[in-house]
Order: sequence, then structure tokens, then C-alpha cells
Amino acid sequence: MDTVRTIPKLTLRRHYKTVILTALTAVVALLTFCGPTYSAFQLPEGEKITNPIVIGRGIPQKEAYEPFDPKIGRNFDLRNLWMRADLRVRPEYRNNVCFGGGIGAAGQCNAPSPTPNSLTGKANDQFVQQMTRLGIGYDLSPDVNFYLEFQYASTWGGNGSPVGPGGSGNNGDPLTHTCGATPGQGGRPVCSLGIRAGYMLLRNFAGVQGLGFKAGRQYVVFGDQSLWGHFDWANIGYSFDGIMVQYSTSIVDSHVGWFRTAETDLPQGVPLGSGGPNVAGTGQAQNAAGDADMIIFYNQIKTVPGFLIEPFYAYYKSNLGAADISSQGLGTPKHGDQTRHVLGNRIAMKKGYFDLSNEVVYQFGQMGDTHLPGSTLPEACGAQGTQYKCLHISAWATRSWIGYTAFNLPWKPRIAFNFDYASGDGRSNCTLNPAYGPCKTANTFENFFPTNHIHMGYMDVQAWKNMMSFSGNIQARPTVNDHIELWYTNLHLANARDNWYRASQGVYVFSQPGNTKTYIGDEIDVVWTHFFMNGMVAFQGGYGHLFPGPYISQNLGRSAVGQDWAYAQLWINF
Repeated sequence: MDTVRTIPKLTLRRHYKTVILTALTAVVALLTFCGPTYSAFQLPEGEKITNPIVIGRGIPQKEAYEPFDPKIGRNFDLRNLWMRADLRVRPEYRNNVCFGGGIGAAGQCNAPSPTPNSLTGKANDQFVQQMTRLGIGYDLSPDVNFYLEFQYASTWGGNGSPVGPGGSGNNGDPLTHTCGATPGQGGRPVCSLGIRAGYMLLRNFAGVQGLGFKAGRQYVVFGDQSLWGHFDWANIGYSFDGIMVQYSTSIVDSHVGWFRTAETDLPQGVPLGSGGPNVAGTGQAQNAAGDADMIIFYNQIKTVPGFLIEPFYAYYKSNLGAADISSQGLGTPKHGDQTRHVLGNRIAMKKGYFDLSNEVVYQFGQMGDTHLPGSTLPEACGAQGTQYKCLHISAWATRSWIGYTAFNLPWKPRIAFNFDYASGDGRSNCTLNPAYGPCKTANTFENFFPTNHIHMGYMDVQAWKNMMSFSGNIQARPTVNDHIELWYTNLHLANARDNWYRASQGVYVFSQPGNTKTYIGDEIDVVWTHFFMNGMVAFQGGYGHLFPGPYISQNLGRSAVGQDWAYAQLWINF
């Protein structure tokens, strides 16, 4: 304050030149010292910029951009840094993938046809996959967390192309360690390194106790993972871009999330948007809202001792054209041009030696067909060349487990029984072949983004859609570090004229229009796991066999051969 008093008082009339010169000098100085490239301005302790004159990095301006030697880490504290990592190598073998026949490009074993048919060839599979994840987290405070998880998911020998121009092994795995030289779908390079998660998490948001806010790419895992799971059995796994808000009390935990699952305005990595054309190849050139969104409202009621009650609602809206996502008929996963509402409830109980769970889900809404100009298919609704949500959705599913674990006995044996059901629709192939008749409904249950591997047999031959299965499961722990499991599953279709969908939710076998068989077959699995290093390292081996039923032979037009599946994996997790 003393310094301010020593400055002579100026008037605008007498010293206007001095005032103008001083103002210009101040502007130049501000642009020079506060710009995003040559910033040397530092705030006094306890102060913050609330109205910056330039947009450097946005608010908060924690670190300045320096011309040569940046002052990185001024706010960093090593004690707040944490890491997590996974590394898994898994060779896998599958014999007779299509039960004695060949396999199609989308994994199907035949074509939609009024007569039994199968593809030529003999489908056996053998490969090795590797999954590596490195997660880096930083807690700015107990209530503020930053997290980024890198993922390297590769198939051994799968980089580049060993054939074609520049091929003969030159673009193969030994030389290419980032992106393959052969473009994938959409003309983009095939890369194995990506981001599994990247988000900010704010606890007790805005000072409200129990209110959390998470924004960015994140996992969405609820209940038994029947509809939303991490799917870590796969070599990549699910994660979603969006926002999740959680509010927790002693009575109930509630989650509300919005996630963008498909975007047609901008591809990944573009610097700016706002007015750019739609992404080529999406069929949305004249539709600025051609996206897909999912909203989830999931609750967990905790007031009943020994029970969890989880009512939920979800909304899925795809503005993509019906013809854009429809290659396998109305049962195509996340079919285009649909509005789907989901009502469900899960009840889980653990008391003493018993545990049980039951989940019931009902879906309703509307879906468009793929009737296009010049099509020979029966017209379902609307005029040719137009898209209407003219197909009514009414689908449901249920899942029940009951188990008993004898903790007081050696090996701690457990026995459990399961029943799964998910609805189908006999006209699901109406857009693929006129023999299936006109399209009227779309009642095949939508499995969304689950971890199916843990529910209906380990061979992954069944999705939670158009199915019915009964299974029995026996587990035991011979030692502290060993776990063995035997699993029997009896597989059926819910609707004989809808398709058989495998765990990835795509069509495995197209059913004939007049098919009457629903018995797929019987699956037997055995899995052994041994843990090391207090559970941070595990070796696991598994084998499964599917004994084919009459459905497979009738729809593939041949005497079906049983399928074998085996794998071994070594997994490090810390």
C-alpha cells in the first residue's frame, strides 16, 4: 500500500498520451507474459484465475506452457500416485467350430434358407492371445481421482498382413509392433494398443456427502453382469464413454449414467468438430443426429438383512439406419433404428450355506425394418425407401441361481443349479429371406453388453437371447491355492424359428423357417486353477465338449460332429 501512495495522481486530460502508452504497454506485456506459449506469470498463493484473457489450457490453469524447460509436476505428490497392471497369455484351441462344416465371415455356420444347409470346409481354430493392461491413478485429494488405463491386446502373429502387396511376411508380426500396414474396417490401421479407461472421479461432489461423479471412458458393471459387465474373458473387454452419477446412503445406492455408444458426426482423434460432415460409411449423410445412446438408472436396496434388491431401468436409442446395422436380421446385436426401454429387477441372497439370485428383465419399444427400393422382401410397413419404427418390441428374460457351499467340510465343496431363459422371435430373419414371411415384431431379447462367459457354459456357444438352458455346477478347493470346477449345461432354443446366437451375440446357426427342433445339445466343462504369490499370479486350464442335439443336424443338413474346446492361461495381476 505504501508503494501505491508514492505514485503521482494523473488526470486523463493532462496526461492522455501517457495513459494510452501505458495501456498499450500493459496489453503487450499481458499478451507476452500470459500467453499460452511464453507464460511466466504465476499467481500469488491462495489466488486463482477466474476470467483469463486468453484461452491457454482452460480452467484450471494449473501448469504453464514453457518455451523450453517446462516446470512439470509442480502440483505432483508421489505419495498420491498408484498403479495397477494385468498381463495374460492364453493359447486356445477349438475343434469342429461348425460341427463338421465350414464357418462364414461373421462366424455363422450356414445361411438363412428354407432348406438345411451348411458352409463348405472344416472349421478348426488355434491361436494365442495376449492382454496387457497398465493403469495409472492419481488422487489429488481423498475425493478427487484421475485414472488412465492403457491396454495392449494382441493376437500372436496378427500384426500386418503376411500376404498381398508388401506381404510375404514383410508386414507380419516380427517387424510391425504398433499398427498393421493393412487397413481394417473403415480404412483405418489395425492397432493393438488402446485406452481401456480414462476418467475423472469426484466423490462427495459439490460438498454433498455420498454423491459421486465420474466422467470419461469407464467400466459399467452391474448385478451378475447379465446385461452390463466388464467381459474380461475377452482380450479387450467393454468400456464406455459417458458420465455416471452415484448417490449412496445407508439404505440405497443409486446410479444414473449416460453413455454415447455410437457417434457419426466425428471419428476418434479429430481436433475440432462443430459443423463437420457425418462420418463416411455410416449412412447418416443427411442425419445430424445419427448416433446411439444408452441411459442406465440402477439401484441397490440394502435394507433387508442378507438380501440385495436391485431394480433398474435402461433406455437405448439408436438413430442409425435400420439397414446400417442389420446384417444378421432383426436379431443383429444393437440393431439400427430402434428405441428400447428396459425394466428389470435382481434379487440376491446369502444366508448361512445358501445363496441364490434371480433376475427378471422386460424390454419394450419400437424398431425399424430394412425395406429398401427394389427389395423383393415382403413389405413390413411404410413406403419403399423409408424407415419407420414399425416393429413392436416385447421381449423378456430371466436368470436364476441357487447354490449351497459346505464351508465346514474339507475342500469346501459347492453345488449350484441354474435356469436361464431369453425370448426369441420366429420372424427374426424376415429381412433376409422372403421364406420367413413379413416382418411384424422384433421380440428377440437384446443382450446389450454382458459377460456371458460366466453364465451359460464356458464354451461361449450361447448368448442370453432366444435360449433356454438348465445347468448344474460343482466346485471345490482341494488346497488353499487350488480350485476345480465341473459344469454341465443343457442347451435349447426358446423359439425354434429364431436363430441360435453364440455368446458374442451374433448368429451361430440360422434356423429354417419351418424348423421345429429346439434341443441344441449338452455341454460339459472342467476347469482347474492354481494360484501363486498370494493370488497375484494364476495358472488356469480348461476343457469343454459339446454333444450336438437334433437342432444342429436338422439346420446344417448333415450329421453333426461334437465340438471340443481347450485353453490354458497364465495371468499376472497386481
